[in-house]
Amino acid sequence: MGKIVLGVVALLALSGVSLFIGVIDLRPAALLQDPEALQLIAVSRAPRLFAVLITGASLAVAGTVLQMLMRNRFVEPMTVGSGEGAALGILLVTLFAPTASLFAKIAMASATAFASTAGFLLIARRLPPTQPYMVALVGLVYGGVIGAGVTFVAYQNDLLQMIGVWVTGEFSGVLQGRYETLWLAAIAAVLCFVAADQFSILGLGHAASINLGLNYRQVMLFGLLAVSLVSALTVVSVGIIPFVGLIVPNIVSRMMGDNLRRTLPVIAMMGAGLVLVADIVARVLRYPFEMPSATVLGVVGAVVFIWLLYRPARHAP
Repeated sequence: MGKIVLGVVALLALSGVSLFIGVIDLRPAALLQDPEALQLIAVSRAPRLFAVLITGASLAVAGTVLQMLMRNRFVEPMTVGSGEGAALGILLVTLFAPTASLFAKIAMASATAFASTAGFLLIARRLPPTQPYMVALVGLVYGGVIGAGVTFVAYQNDLLQMIGVWVTGEFSGVLQGRYETLWLAAIAAVLCFVAADQFSILGLGHAASINLGLNYRQVMLFGLLAVSLVSALTVVSVGIIPFVGLIVPNIVSRMMGDNLRRTLPVIAMMGAGLVLVADIVARVLRYPFEMPSATVLGVVGAVVFIWLLYRPARHAP
């Protein structure tokens, strides 16, 4: 409990730091004297903070759910084709309905993300269960093929730059009125917590789940829908954010075990903190210029993932 309280305090402190970092110099004292400072917080800094926290928390939860669905610790939405599938949906809407609303883009991106995730699930079931690394490798290849197809079609239709903007994970464009759909991802993460016990049972396998009275197909469908919705909302709102749904669940699982009712709040908090730290680093590393947060997470995530592969697991009692 003490570690959780410490984590909450650290997350609040980082949130405070995030509000006052940017090209425009802003100090806490200015909030009491300058109305424009309050407007800057309300229009730009606070929406960006909320987007970062929701993205990190929901992706970490979605990664945990996907790992339970596939019974493999080396998968996450942005490495098994879910993110690329969402990008495919955005491309299709841009080609055939360029004036479509944001919700139409979200609906199409969710549908294509669901189809790509379900397709990978069917492929993964045919792979040897004794070789978990192969599932991760096939997931990377599968997502790469979809991404290559999206890039080719975008290039043929002179939309390559547009797709690059959509899929590059960064938060500099987040403003009031342009991030609120991410709250749907937060709702999906909360619903996953409500169904945490079912996902824990699902992770035991098909036969064990049915013997314990679980509606296997229903829970599987709900999990796929939740992962697809989170992936689509993230890609549509801020782009592809890698590794969050992979490294955070693995770290928490090694420390606390696989009881999702107990670990999901910690996973959400750690995911939010990880993306928040990456966003702060992206803003200060080349100040006053800004790097994409996905670039920072790509480097850090790759190093942490290699560390996880070689470090022996240690479960909390």
